[in-house]
Amino acid sequence: MNGFHQPGRAWLAGLVALATIGWSVTVGAQDGEKLAAQLCSSCHGVHGKSESPMFPRLDAQVPHYLEAQLKGFRNRGRGETDAQAFMWGIASQLDDATIASLAEYYARQTAPAGSAGDPALTARGKEIFEHGLPAEGVPACASCHGAHAEGNDTFPRLAGQHEAYLLRQISVFKNGTRANAPVMSAVAHTLTDEQAKAVAAFLQAQ
Repeated sequence: MNGFHQPGRAWLAGLVALATIGWSVTVGAQDGEKLAAQLCSSCHGVHGKSESPMFPRLDAQVPHYLEAQLKGFRNRGRGETDAQAFMWGIASQLDDATIASLAEYYARQTAPAGSAGDPALTARGKEIFEHGLPAEGVPACASCHGAHAEGNDTFPRLAGQHEAYLLRQISVFKNGTRANAPVMSAVAHTLTDEQAKAVAAFLQAQ
């Protein structure tokens, strides 16, 4: 489902759903589940369990972080190519109540199970995630994202996220096209490609 070969079709499905269901001023948790199925599942999978590394997993994601990102798409504060192609149009139709309902729904879902990768690469990533590389100016990822990459009100959950998606985000932080998180923009520039791959492999395995 929704692999790299069908992004346009998935995006179009979301827009068709928007036109079909319309919007109410007040939405609740039940509406969040319904809207997630109608608007988001074609890209992000059922219950946010995306199978395509092009689209992030949303299951058990921090609700405040999800709200901030959806509002960032809506006001075009997130400007990377993927955001423009897949999220600007849909997010422009979401009011604050709808965004909150979607975020609450995804936050309630079961946390994603990790998928094991290369043991040596994962071990290298674990070291960087937990302790950083002080001699090279690389901070410990855990200092912001939590000891188990569970996230918090400000920083997203990274545990179980697709390795390829994480690497893509590090790339757009580095090249400046995603400029809505100054802390991550700074951190991304401290990582070599090898270090970034190791951290991403470790996180996908969690």
